[in-house]
Amino acid sequence: MKLYNTLTRKKENFEPINGATVTLYSCGPTVYNYAHIGNMRTYIFMDLLRRALKFNGYKLKGVMNITDVGHLLSDGDEGEDKLDKAAREQKKSPYEIAEFYTRAFMSDVEKLNIGRPELVVKATDHITDMLGFVVKLCEKGYGYETSDGVYFDISKFPEYGKLSGVDLGGQQAGARVEVNPEKRNAADFALWKKAAPGHIMQWDSPWGKGYPGWHIECSAMSRKYLGVPFDIHTGGVDHIPIHHENEIAQSEALEGGKTVNFWMHGEFMMFGNGKMSKSLGNVYTVPDLEKMGYSPLDFRYFCLNAHYRKKINFTFEGLNAAKTALGNLRAALVAHKNAAAQAGGSESAREKAGGGPDLSGYKKQFADAVNDDLNIPYALGVLWTMVKEPKHPAVYAAALEMDKIFGLSLDVVPAAGPKPEPAAAPAAVIELAEKRKQARMNRDYKASDVLRAEIEAAGFTVTDKLGNEYEIKAKVES
Repeated sequence: MKLYNTLTRKKENFEPINGATVTLYSCGPTVYNYAHIGNMRTYIFMDLLRRALKFNGYKLKGVMNITDVGHLLSDGDEGEDKLDKAAREQKKSPYEIAEFYTRAFMSDVEKLNIGRPELVVKATDHITDMLGFVVKLCEKGYGYETSDGVYFDISKFPEYGKLSGVDLGGQQAGARVEVNPEKRNAADFALWKKAAPGHIMQWDSPWGKGYPGWHIECSAMSRKYLGVPFDIHTGGVDHIPIHHENEIAQSEALEGGKTVNFWMHGEFMMFGNGKMSKSLGNVYTVPDLEKMGYSPLDFRYFCLNAHYRKKINFTFEGLNAAKTALGNLRAALVAHKNAAAQAGGSESAREKAGGGPDLSGYKKQFADAVNDDLNIPYALGVLWTMVKEPKHPAVYAAALEMDKIFGLSLDVVPAAGPKPEPAAAPAAVIELAEKRKQARMNRDYKASDVLRAEIEAAGFTVTDKLGNEYEIKAKVES
């Protein structure tokens, strides 16, 4: 089995430290809001990896955190705590906010056939572990106190930047973080933050009342449950330059050596060839898709068509194609399943009589694809080629074995749902339409055509009306 290691920037043969059980840590959600489908793509990647490891006969000890404190509005150390801010806005306690959005996230996980890791752990249950971690870093000379917290001194860790290849010189000039005159280096990051009097979540510490830095959470909890070193750490590519870089620095500083063998990252889901994010107003959730008539597994199938290390552009046109393809695949497999009855006689009688297709070549191609850094698009192509074989129950049985990787519930034929309804255009598409309107008013038809193409790339059409008005519609199958 070969897996791509972000740390070494190449595929490597995967061999667990234990030999039988794989230790795996996955960065979980910050539960201050609903997870959008771009977020969920990362967890589908995590699930595919877990399924592939089981496919190879390994047992798993997986841990996923629930961040319910300490994640500020930026991924660095600026802004408010996301839970604290959401609690004040919604007039609820941070614990109520965290509980509500954790349930929502777990509901999405279940709908998408994402298997839960063996341990799902909350940051607020591990404050003592984090404090102990920070105290030890300070004792070893890596941490120092300022008026607003305790920071990690990156100058004491010469290998800082080895995961992302980040330009530390650029960071020193303030390219990544706001200048804090009390920091020894501009890129030093918070291990512990001192709480302002109005901050809702705070705990006693050697430095007064406060709360943990976001990065320390994963280091402390992975160490507690998996030990060091452990096999694999997963997350999204957005974690590489800051969160995971900081995890490596503080963990290796404490332990004095390597703490994770493989770092693996899932790529972004784009929208209209731009980043999908809450701040841009171009996100959809799993319940949003369900309201439009799509199954969560339609979306899962959509994700399987792109390798986890490749960006994928979300469009409703693409989701429609996935919905159709999944329906056609299930129909073809039902025909294989029913082949014995249609031909007369039991399946066992037909098997004894021989004549079944030789599927060994497909099974080998499938296994090779899965073990080549989770080449799921190729594996899906192998399945589609196999179902074109003459109708036989053996094809159905082989497909269900493959579905242990795909997670598409191919043995279930869902009842016909409502026809997909057009999706409301998100803010990002409306902004493109407004720019196009202005271009037309300025008689800049070249720019207008470019903007129309961007709108269509996002899965929407724009129709011009009288008086420079327009109408936006999602592309939906007829």
